[in-house]
Amino acid sequence: MEYDIYEYTNSGGRAYNEDAVGYSVIGGNGIFLVADGLGGHSFGELASACVRDTLLDAFQGSFGAPCEEWLRTQLAQANRNILALQEEKNAVLKSTAVVLAVEGSQATWTNVGDSRLYYLHDSRICSVTNDHSVAYKKYKAGEITRDQIATDEDQSCLLRALGSGDRNEPEFYVPNFPIEPGDAFLLCSDGMWEYLRDEEILIDLLKAKNAREWAELLLLRLIDRVPGGHDNLTVLTIMT
Repeated sequence: MEYDIYEYTNSGGRAYNEDAVGYSVIGGNGIFLVADGLGGHSFGELASACVRDTLLDAFQGSFGAPCEEWLRTQLAQANRNILALQEEKNAVLKSTAVVLAVEGSQATWTNVGDSRLYYLHDSRICSVTNDHSVAYKKYKAGEITRDQIATDEDQSCLLRALGSGDRNEPEFYVPNFPIEPGDAFLLCSDGMWEYLRDEEILIDLLKAKNAREWAELLLLRLIDRVPGGHDNLTVLTIMT
């Protein structure tokens, strides 16, 4: 599988950029991720970097096991590494994670927290990860609309995160069909998706000639929408 990839991260209106983004492609197989650190005063940056480095360091071009098993193992290791950092720094630091693994034509993805993955196929959004937040629970219960998740007072109240002793379980998505040329993936932190509607993500993909242009079209939408002091934002676009 061949990929066109573009990544962008920005501290936004914050003093620190506590997001991390990275990918590795070896022999047609790939690992792609976005992590959003929680903790403030640069500790969140340590947590998100820990997630990124744990997974990328472990990836050697093949997974040696079903991708879901490999991802579960590495995210558990990242969780242990963050817990060790908490002991070292005597501080609470955690991170979200959204990770895509591709082996051959089979894709598996997973998330913990509210960083998202959008999978686009055949000119439509086929799948979006579920946020592990109180606001998302309200949406699923019918208390708010999907568009209201971004502005809900409980949007930042996470129910799962890496760096938690008991609420760190990843949620997995394993489609029973292969990815195909023309498919696309968007991975992003909440500082990005909060200001976008699902249909805009699709429209800009259909306009774009490559992964960079897709990301830039999305970022252009944010210019007049994000307030001063807004959160870090990170986007990783992948086109096959």
